[in-house]
Amino acid sequence: MADGTIAPRTGRPLSDRLDLRLIAEMVEPRSRVLDIGCGDGALLEILLHEKEVDGRGIEIDMGEVARAVAQGLSVIHGDADTDLAFYPDGAFDTVILSRTLQATERPREVLAQMLRIGRRAIVSFPNFGYWTVRLALLTTGRMPRTSALDRAWYDTPNIHFCTISDFFDLCAMDGYVVERWLGVDDEGQRTPWRRNRRLANLFAEQGLFLLSRR
Repeated sequence: MADGTIAPRTGRPLSDRLDLRLIAEMVEPRSRVLDIGCGDGALLEILLHEKEVDGRGIEIDMGEVARAVAQGLSVIHGDADTDLAFYPDGAFDTVILSRTLQATERPREVLAQMLRIGRRAIVSFPNFGYWTVRLALLTTGRMPRTSALDRAWYDTPNIHFCTISDFFDLCAMDGYVVERWLGVDDEGQRTPWRRNRRLANLFAEQGLFLLSRR
């Protein structure tokens, strides 16, 4: 967890989001990193400060891009669905997509592009198989709200929900190697059942995967 450390490059305190910390653990020091949907650059700040990476970001929200650039971060405006095709093969060691896969129009194509331009991909997403989601649908018959899915159905960018089990199936179908994976709870911490797919699919609010190609 962040301890109030100030990032010398930006002058901001490093983020205390635990899911970002878990992602940072999977990134190799001094590697080339692209963070897709990077927001205001919170994860890039952690990686630059603690892993000394060559970090770049793309973000579709111009307001977030402006905030990141104002902090001296290398972030450009871009859309994961269309702009990854312009990057050359193997341009990065690791490509990251944090809590954004479900908001892309073509998630399968986005994953393929990530593993074309990077040796590894790190993907996190809200797990639609989470028990509170199932319970809300069962008891209320309405679209559920959780900390990871915190916007009303008519105001959400999320268009392709999936479960941890769904994501494992997609990786198997498209030939991706799951090098590491975690079930993450609603506070961003590892769950005690993170190595059991069936239990994680029920009790983890988020899935976090490190992928490579065969």
